[in-house]
Amino acid sequence: MALFSRIRSSTTASSFRLLRHFSIHSPDSSTPLTSLQKSRAALSLLKSEENPDRILEICRAASLTPVNHLDRIAFSVAISKLSRGKHFHSIDTYLHELRFRPDLQNERFASHSLILYGQAQMLNHALKAFDDFYNEGLCRSPKSLNALLVAAILAKDYKEAKRIFVEFPTRYGIEPDLETYNTAIKALCESGSSSSVYSILVDMKNKGLKPNTTTFGTLLAGFYEEEKYEDVGKVLNLMEEHGIPVGLTTYNVRIQSLCKLKKSNEAKALLDGMLSKGIKPNSVTYAHLIHGFCKEGNLEEAKRLLKSMVDRGLKPDHQCYFTLVYFLCQGGDFEAALNICKKSMEKKWVPNFSTMKSLVNGLASISKVEEAKELIQNVKEMFSRNADMWDEIEKDLPQ
Repeated sequence: MALFSRIRSSTTASSFRLLRHFSIHSPDSSTPLTSLQKSRAALSLLKSEENPDRILEICRAASLTPVNHLDRIAFSVAISKLSRGKHFHSIDTYLHELRFRPDLQNERFASHSLILYGQAQMLNHALKAFDDFYNEGLCRSPKSLNALLVAAILAKDYKEAKRIFVEFPTRYGIEPDLETYNTAIKALCESGSSSSVYSILVDMKNKGLKPNTTTFGTLLAGFYEEEKYEDVGKVLNLMEEHGIPVGLTTYNVRIQSLCKLKKSNEAKALLDGMLSKGIKPNSVTYAHLIHGFCKEGNLEEAKRLLKSMVDRGLKPDHQCYFTLVYFLCQGGDFEAALNICKKSMEKKWVPNFSTMKSLVNGLASISKVEEAKELIQNVKEMFSRNADMWDEIEKDLPQ
């Protein structure tokens, strides 16, 4: 029986071809597809599907499970599309339906479903589901409580997150753990109430829970966002008091926070401070700085950072390349954008269509028409499905 045979006959032609290809047996053998292959099939279909009924049928046919990383991504894609289309009843029906699958009658699924409700901005449903799961004996540990707090954060209902943190441990007899406190701290910091965290730190001390790097990193980000720099210093002192070293993770939080505030030069000074203390930056450090300087229009510094990053033996991720190509195009430096784009494409990383179109048109505007055509050809070879769109763009280039 085909893996996706349950998907109705109204599936689009392209999806139908995919469905036939991803049958429960490999096309050229009787060997069943692995769970990984099934997950990839479902994710591929979900990314291109918009019809809510077919989205649900794909999920049902694939028997998604939160145990599998790709399945969690597929769940997220499906819920995001359904919530964008305001198909909230469909989301609730599907998540209710999953409760009756024998392999999902466990706390792991219960916790993940709470997060999916939060992602869909359906926090009231998450609260009801938590109570149901508790009565069924599933939500009885901090894991579920933490998931409910995450759901409230995803729904950006910080008032409810605070109520959950304060009331639910007593109501349901669940003892908060370090992750519970860290999640509550995240909610307070995101809501602009970072100063309230000091009392939580006292409560943690009274209960014998020692804060960790995540605790203080979240608090640092909160104070930076509120531009309470004196409190940033206080948090660094607290870290020292608790014997928590200010290492790479903390520096990355501070650098990212400063870049978000358009204080990339100060963030770069922190990088220099790291190096002087023998703390080695990683690709994340440089990614924050590159994005920060690009946003501030200092493209030369962003390019220098990319070179420094590579010289140190660090590998830029796709987002570093995409960020630079986009902002270099915005700044009119199309030759530099082309050079970086080529390096990205060598790694099979191609910026999105609008960025590539901007680069092609920019090259044409500086009389680099042949380079623009060559770039179009390379993209068409990698993404044949967009060939018609690129043919139209190529026709409009100067001859």
